[in-house]
Amino acid sequence: MASSKKYWKSVEELNENSSIVETLKQNEFVEEIPTDEFLGNKEALETSTTTRRDFLKYVGFTTAAASLAACEGPVVKSIPYVIHPDEIVPGLANFYATTIADGFDFASVLVKTREGRPIKIENNTLANTKGGANARVQASVLSLYDKNRLQGPLAEGEQVDWDYFNPLVASRLDNLAANGSEVVLLTQTFASPSTSKLIKEFTEKYSNIRHVVYDTVSSSEALDAFQMKYGVRGLADFDFSQAEVIVSVGADFLGDWQGGGYDAGYAKGRIPKNGKMSRHIQFESLMTLSGANADKRVPVTPAQQKEVLKALAGKNADLPQHIQDAVSNAKRQLQKAGSKAVVVCGLMDVEAQSMTLDLNESLGSTLFDTERPRLIRQGNNQEVLNVVQGVKSGAIKGLITMGVDPLYSLPKSEEFSEAYKNLDFTLAFAMREDATASEAQLVAAIPHYLESWGDIQIKKGHFALSQPTIKPLFNTQQFQETLLAILGKEQSYYDYIKESIEPILDGTNWNQALHDGVFESTASLMPETEVVSGTMEASESNGAFVNPMNAEGEFDLIFYTKTNMGDGQNANNPWLHEMPDPITRTSWDNYLTVSASDAEALGLVNKHVANGGLNGSYVNITTNGTTLERVPVLIQPGQAKGTVGLAFGFGKTHNIQNEMQVGVNAYTLYHNFKGVQRVSLEKATGEHEFASVQLHNTMMGRDIIRETTLEVFNTVDYKEWNPKPKVSLNHVNTPVDSPDVDLWESFDRSIGHHFNLSIDLNACTGCGACVIACHAENNVPVVGKTEIRRSRDMHWLRIDRYYSSEESILSDADKKNAISGLGESLSQFGELENPSENPQVAFQPVMCQHCNHAPCETVCPVAATSHGRQGQNQMAYNRCVGTRYCANNCPYKVRRFNWFLYSQNDEFDYHMNNDLGRMVINPDVTVRSRGVMEKCSFCIQKTQKTILDAKRDGRQITDGEFHTACSAACDKGAMVFGDINDENAEIVTKLKDKRKYHLIEYLGTKPNVMYQVKVRNTEEV
Repeated sequence: MASSKKYWKSVEELNENSSIVETLKQNEFVEEIPTDEFLGNKEALETSTTTRRDFLKYVGFTTAAASLAACEGPVVKSIPYVIHPDEIVPGLANFYATTIADGFDFASVLVKTREGRPIKIENNTLANTKGGANARVQASVLSLYDKNRLQGPLAEGEQVDWDYFNPLVASRLDNLAANGSEVVLLTQTFASPSTSKLIKEFTEKYSNIRHVVYDTVSSSEALDAFQMKYGVRGLADFDFSQAEVIVSVGADFLGDWQGGGYDAGYAKGRIPKNGKMSRHIQFESLMTLSGANADKRVPVTPAQQKEVLKALAGKNADLPQHIQDAVSNAKRQLQKAGSKAVVVCGLMDVEAQSMTLDLNESLGSTLFDTERPRLIRQGNNQEVLNVVQGVKSGAIKGLITMGVDPLYSLPKSEEFSEAYKNLDFTLAFAMREDATASEAQLVAAIPHYLESWGDIQIKKGHFALSQPTIKPLFNTQQFQETLLAILGKEQSYYDYIKESIEPILDGTNWNQALHDGVFESTASLMPETEVVSGTMEASESNGAFVNPMNAEGEFDLIFYTKTNMGDGQNANNPWLHEMPDPITRTSWDNYLTVSASDAEALGLVNKHVANGGLNGSYVNITTNGTTLERVPVLIQPGQAKGTVGLAFGFGKTHNIQNEMQVGVNAYTLYHNFKGVQRVSLEKATGEHEFASVQLHNTMMGRDIIRETTLEVFNTVDYKEWNPKPKVSLNHVNTPVDSPDVDLWESFDRSIGHHFNLSIDLNACTGCGACVIACHAENNVPVVGKTEIRRSRDMHWLRIDRYYSSEESILSDADKKNAISGLGESLSQFGELENPSENPQVAFQPVMCQHCNHAPCETVCPVAATSHGRQGQNQMAYNRCVGTRYCANNCPYKVRRFNWFLYSQNDEFDYHMNNDLGRMVINPDVTVRSRGVMEKCSFCIQKTQKTILDAKRDGRQITDGEFHTACSAACDKGAMVFGDINDENAEIVTKLKDKRKYHLIEYLGTKPNVMYQVKVRNTEEV
């Protein structure tokens, strides 16, 4: 029986018209809860000395506030489709083939869209040329949602519409043509047949306009050499998959050398098959990805690199004896391999490039394709220098730029900037209001490539198509559409491309070509190029190749591009800033790399401070009367003495978010576009704080990455070079996989699916594409430089890089095993911590190992982490209370803790803090909150979708359908994912391979991730 009693809280309630009672009903807490004073300030929270009483007060306030907030959820208005698109099914992804061609990166890709939003880039496996997406291409989807993009055309700084803008441009051009004023159209390399045709029509109408191609990072000398020899402005293509011997002289062909994209073919030849694998010898100055993966690496200066080429060609060369011996051996190996050998060269010197072409011809190399050259670099240094001089002198009256930012990327750009402001006509086609666009009279806002149509001829006869995957987010217009409007054509660019391409489809119809994204044709649309005279360009303008010995206090400065930042077009992309450099393992910076001996001579240091962070000295760099001040120094093992390295792509400030205005602008010193400059260094005051994710550089002989040589691999029983670890059971050595030593009873895993991931250390080049793919697929947050420095990075997948302390990694293990007694332990273990002067390098991707006997699962007090029937170690985010016991108990250190709320938090003002940036979020994966532990999930959302699709279709799942984000991104085949209960699956072959081992297997965790032993070809001739 219900009670009819009425309880009063105060006498005030007896008054029915009391204003106090009414106020209390509307506002439970009269005073605002001051939680932000304590919990909202990140720095105050970390340095707090709050008393126990205050802490309990805050906890009480927080609990009350949480209870109140739980009663009233946020109101989010949704708008339904008025007319539902047939091709969009809520919850299901659509994939579209397209191509990126931004002047630096060219690749055919697949774009995953959800409800009309591009959210992920995948490799296009139908492409025979450039079908793999590197880290920058993987991250390019985030640049689509950059809040700093231009939202419409600008005229004299004012927003206008295209109906006003296009006639205005045409009118200005007509006036310039009438006056006979010279105008230059300065563009990126398009490699687009339709765009070349359109520009030709444009320059025919305006005969006073001259088209000049400007590659921000030049390959002009290689193009000049190829054009002089073969009559076409292009670059030789290479097939490293069939190579027996590869000799590289200063060419980082696993990086961005001549457009990149060679790593997938290279990896195929590096996996031992039938007792054979390729032999790779690298002569270089900086430690590059190619040098890190080489079987033999020889540090040499740029001048010595040219001498190496002479020696390989049988000419007299001036080299130190140890380098001469290495060259002689390399030459014998080239001659032995014959047509299966290849030489590549990265020296920006026409004579060196010509020697390389001649060397490959003399070898009869079948891996060297000159009949179908690459067309993704077309720049001409001399023409660009003439434009710069013309702008400064006043001979050129107008400048139109497209896809380039000369006010940022030209050397001594301040002088050019002043002259640019005085031009009669300036028009910039740009995605963002960059340095050039901010000074231009007219700015045409162009769309992202995912919003654009296009055609690309990556190499002769190999074509790719671009198509929009989303309606333009802003009021943008393609460069080509603007040209069509100026020419008075009512035709759309889509129709213009179709009209240009259909005649060369060779039986393939337009829709099929657009569906595939690529096609090959016997016809080719080669760019028109002027004949280059037989006179070689003087490449020794700065003395880099003249004298092997530097003057006192001078160094050879070598420019390079980082895997994450490239030429700098992605300077506003936080995924790429957060991605660590594969070699230095440092993010959010560029820096001057210096050898240890040169650093000691100059008094430059790197040191670890009390919080574990890495600090380094500053230097001032001077060349050609230009000084770049306060450049941080990073001491790099393997760097050739007398050389220093500096990466392009950093130091951008115009329309770049404050958090991403990092590094120094190396283009300032890029005199005459020469890749090597003679510089002097001066130590500056202060210390730079680096954000490094790996502070230990060697394995100290530990059994982490297993290695052997090809000779041992072929001649010795695998149990010798890949032994099964043993543990003590009742003082008897027992194999670690014996059931007798298990702490837990295993259940039957032969029923249903059981997933494993295999990682081949021979195929992994350390490129980092998998890291960005994981970010995109799993909504991994960006935490920024300060948090990275505190070792709070959130990467679910990391790629550890290890140097050898001795001559080789195998020598490290031998030295460690030979240590005896306390005295040797104290001295020699300390020596093993330091990399050698020219170390061997090995890469190892590490993610959650999904252990069948997982140490994390047993210590979680709330069962937030548990083991699934399909082999995954699972995380229930709603159960996690953030004790971090699991992270402490994980021997692989792969769990990540959300120290703060990284989404919709002004303290972390990256893409997850604005509505536009959050459009990239994958709706299949939860965005984690503060206080939650997260880690690799084996992309359970992808495996479950595959299972459900097969169930819906009533069919068996075939091998190759299961993928994780990382395995799908790895075009090198280093990562293979699959179901080990499918006896026909490739993963089963990997499981039975004699190279298979598990990481720190002696712990008995029984991981579902396996590694394949790294094999090096050390055979000398």
